[in-house]
Order: sequence, then structure tokens, then C-alpha cells
Amino acid sequence: MGVERLTEIATPGSGAARIGLGLAAVGRPAYINLGRDRDLPAERPVELMRRRSQELLDAAYAAGVRYLDAARSYGRAEEFLAGWLRDRPDAARDVVVGSKWGYTYVADWRTDAETHEVKDHGVATFERQRALTDALLGDRLDLYQIHSVTPDSPALTDRELHTRLAALAAEGVTVGISTSGPHQADAIRAALAVEVDGRPLFRTVQSTYNLLEPSAGAALAEAHAAGRAVIVKEAVANGRLTEAAEELPEALRQVAEELGATPDAVALAAVLHRPWATVVLSGAATTAQLRSNLAAADLRLDEPRLARLEELAETPQTYWHHRSELPWA
Repeated sequence: MGVERLTEIATPGSGAARIGLGLAAVGRPAYINLGRDRDLPAERPVELMRRRSQELLDAAYAAGVRYLDAARSYGRAEEFLAGWLRDRPDAARDVVVGSKWGYTYVADWRTDAETHEVKDHGVATFERQRALTDALLGDRLDLYQIHSVTPDSPALTDRELHTRLAALAAEGVTVGISTSGPHQADAIRAALAVEVDGRPLFRTVQSTYNLLEPSAGAALAEAHAAGRAVIVKEAVANGRLTEAAEELPEALRQVAEELGATPDAVALAAVLHRPWATVVLSGAATTAQLRSNLAAADLRLDEPRLARLEELAETPQTYWHHRSELPWA
């Protein structure tokens, strides 16, 4: 199953294999990451984004990355990934492929759309999106996660949905959740308690965790201790912990300078130091960003430096309010 394979390839000391590639930034023309005007041309037709995705996938695989992350709401990310897997059958055999359902992409490939994605965790959406994912990824899908679960999500209590997810798991696809919002820890703990026929349903947890928003850390440690694979997203806070930030945190800048590293590599390395983190995602939009992110695998942060970086934490409410104000571009 996907979770066992993911845990196997991403063992401590496995270098770049503990870093995955997320396709949120290149599967659609607009996203909320900072600096997209520098990362991408103003015109972003489908074929350009397809080529960019495949360049990143090639570079990531060559560097040792083995977890690839998509979602139904990432525009054509599943389509781009499916094409890459089809064209590179040798590579396809040893990567772990994850996707997510629960958001529908509705922007029609426009950067100026008023709404880019619509959330629904109901059974009907699962069945519709599962069929679309299956048509593209087929038996190459290893993990299928519910996208952006919050404590009030019906996905945590809908027994019919749980039964259908358990049936998918019985077919060999690992079922999990991703989380978002200021109450991620509550959502994670609620998901850990969900069982079908006496067996835990959700085997993976994908959550936002970074130097500015570490509030889910204790719950993610509990998930790891309970045998779940933990995937960390937004480790560079949508660009706020990179050189694209207008106000890069001073402690991060100083530590990066001391180590001769880039801020994004230090931010990712800080997450990789957490023993409960199975895989930490890079959301790179360029191969240069990807190389910079991958340097995190070789960085070692001592306790004094980690302590300085931990002082950057914001309250969850402050962090998520700031994130909600980031423009799609």
C-alpha cells in the first residue's frame, strides 16, 4: 500500500527522498505563492504549464524525490502528472503518487477569476472526483486524501462516506486527510479516531507546518506515533519564508547567512528535523527553486539555531488571517 511504500522510501537519512514535489503551483495558472510574476511569464497557457510541470518532475526525480503530490483542484495537475508517468515508465515504477479530492477547480484557467476552487466533502463529490482521478491516474494512484479537512467538516462524521473510503482502501489505495486553518490539531485528532469495522480509516495526514505556523506539531507527532505517515505542506509559508518575501524574518535571514544557505532551504530543514515528518513538500515553480529547496536535505541545524527559528511562530489566527489575504496571481 502507498503508506508503507512512502514510509519505506522516506526513512531518516534518505536525503531528497524525504522531500516531495507538490504540483499546486504549476498545475494551474494562478496560486497564492509570493513572487509568481518572477517565476512565470504573464501569459500561462496550458502547454507552457504542462512543460514547466514536466521539467520539475524530471528534475525532482533525478535528484531522488520519490513522492509526487497533486489534487483535483490543482487545475490540470493530475493530467500533467499522468502524462509524465506515461512517458517515463521506468520512473513511474518507483514513485509514490498522491492526490486529493474535496475541492473543485472552477477558475476556467483564468488568473483573474473571482473564485478559483469550491469545497465540498460530500459523498457525491467524492464519487465524481474519484472517477475523474481514476480516469487519469488509474492504478498509479497510491494515496487519496480529503482536501483541507477542518474540525467542522462532514468528512469526519459521514458514515456513508467512510464506508466508501474504506472500500477504496480495500482496493489498495491509502486513504488520508489534509488539513488547513487555525484548528488543524483538532481536525487531526478527530481523524485519528475515525474507524470502520474497528480499523483506523485514515492512514496519512498532510498538514501545514512551518516556522510561522507550528501549532499542529503535537498532533502530527501523535499521528506519527499512531503509525500514520505525516506529509508537511507549505513549509515555506507560501513564500513568506523565501527570498520572495518583502519582509523576511530576521532570524531566518541570519541563520541562512551563517550556514551559507538560502532561507527556503533553512525553513525546510527546520521541518525535516522533526522526527515525525515523513515527507516535506516542495512547492517549487522553477527548477532553481527546486534545487534550492532540495539543499535542505543536507543542512544540519543545531539546537541554538533551531531555538532562534522557533521564536518566529505566530498565533494560528494571525497566520491564517494573513494567508487568507494573499492574492491569487
